[in-house]
Amino acid sequence: MSTQAKKVILLVDDTPENIQIVNAILKDQYRVRIATNGEKALDLVNSDPVPDLILLDVLMPGMDGFEVCLRLKLDPATRDIPVVFLTGMTEVADETKGFEVGGVDYIHKPFSQAVVRARVHNHLMLREAREKLARQLAEIRNELETARQIQLSILPREPAKIEGLDISACYQAMASVAGDFYDFIRVDEKRLGTLVADVSGHGMPAALISSMLKIAFAEQAAFAADPAGLLAALNQTLCGKFRGHFVTAAYVFIDTEAKVLRYAGAGHPPMLLRGGQSGTVSEVIENGLFLGSFPQAVYSAIEKPFERGDWILLYTDGIPEMNDPKEEEFGVERLKGFLEKNGSLTATNFIDATLAELTRWADGKEVEDDLTLLAIRFEGGKDTTGEAHK
Repeated sequence: MSTQAKKVILLVDDTPENIQIVNAILKDQYRVRIATNGEKALDLVNSDPVPDLILLDVLMPGMDGFEVCLRLKLDPATRDIPVVFLTGMTEVADETKGFEVGGVDYIHKPFSQAVVRARVHNHLMLREAREKLARQLAEIRNELETARQIQLSILPREPAKIEGLDISACYQAMASVAGDFYDFIRVDEKRLGTLVADVSGHGMPAALISSMLKIAFAEQAAFAADPAGLLAALNQTLCGKFRGHFVTAAYVFIDTEAKVLRYAGAGHPPMLLRGGQSGTVSEVIENGLFLGSFPQAVYSAIEKPFERGDWILLYTDGIPEMNDPKEEEFGVERLKGFLEKNGSLTATNFIDATLAELTRWADGKEVEDDLTLLAIRFEGGKDTTGEAHK
């Protein structure tokens, strides 16, 4: 094996006899560098060639091996180099201390040639395996970031523009990629269709299905004014395309000229409707089966008039199911109450206020689902940008 190809071992010991024995055992297979004290070891470890493994005597004058190891582990440049202690001590407390400061193993004196070679080989192989795993994880992270960017690109860059409607939306993925989705079909300057959907599960499979949903939804322009027909068409397109997952969805079509909305759902949380005059919030439920599993599923729609100042709210279940530290859900009732108290905000300010309220509710607890929230305010109500009411 060439000198350049050999792994580098840093041997740290103040006893010439020990240095001679270990060097004789390893020199044919590895490039051995030698330090006779802790200070010299810390100098050598930061100079080329950087060691792949450190064999470190515990009992040395001045700085002992435990202190050297601790300093190595506190330095980002050297903390990943495995340290194997060389010692004649056999007390459990001594060995425990070595592991506590970051050592990976012990080789006991007097040295056995077979044991020294086996321990050195094993820990070098373990380090190579860890480094390979780290490279693979870095590649996965890079791929997930690419996937995240691609997924974000399938979402609308900004809400659709329709005269008389104030629209805002937010999307927050629990992980790099997610299964929530929303999009618009803009029929003309007075009519708009809006879909919010949630793919079961998380991660890459859910993200791929949401990408399929993007394509399928874009092909349903002919059903834009017919929510039941649109969901049925989406269901037919998705059935048979995947297993082990399903899609819940809510679709609303708004005609600002006729002043009506039509709504249909597929196993999705209810749409919330806030009256501009009364300020009360009601649930609109018109649910069929979720999408992608039942080819013969039938959907129905409900039609409602609307007035200036009315609101509708579409969302995925990650919002009402968000838990606080006591595992209590935020719930639809709290969401209704928040909408009831904050109907004077613009749609964008309402979205921001809701996210702030959810953050307050979670109180540091890790989010366990993707979040999508879409608010539409029929313009004509009072606009303010003041603080939200909790």
